[in-house]
Amino acid sequence: MEYDRLGHCVYYAKYHLVMATKYRRKIFQPGIKEYLFELLKRVPRYYPEIRFIQINGEVDHLHLLVSISPKIAVSQAVNIIKVNTARELRRKFPFLNKVYWGNSGIWSSGYFVSTIGVNEQIIRKYIERQGQADVGQKIVID
Repeated sequence: MEYDRLGHCVYYAKYHLVMATKYRRKIFQPGIKEYLFELLKRVPRYYPEIRFIQINGEVDHLHLLVSISPKIAVSQAVNIIKVNTARELRRKFPFLNKVYWGNSGIWSSGYFVSTIGVNEQIIRKYIERQGQADVGQKIVID
């Protein structure tokens, strides 16, 4: 088990986070998706309380395995991720300003979050297999 350290704190606080695009618009085409992943990798430079372990997603949503310091709330971390990525994606890809007119962001207001405990390997496999052909409801762990 890998522990994170920050200042006077040692912690193991990992979450499976799913964020969907607003109106479930399918905007994460290959070039945009790769740029989004690069943006996410920059977040810990400015917010060391947030560390991404695994990133993947589909054209209309994103799956993250993320470690979040107990110093900040999960909702605050989600807000940091959404605000920063939306701003940079709209700046780099101006067509998004037409898809989401006004000051509207690219992310839906909600999100899914689940703590990771003994099932971390199952969650890792699930995130890893995002975007692959659906083989049914059963999750098979090798």
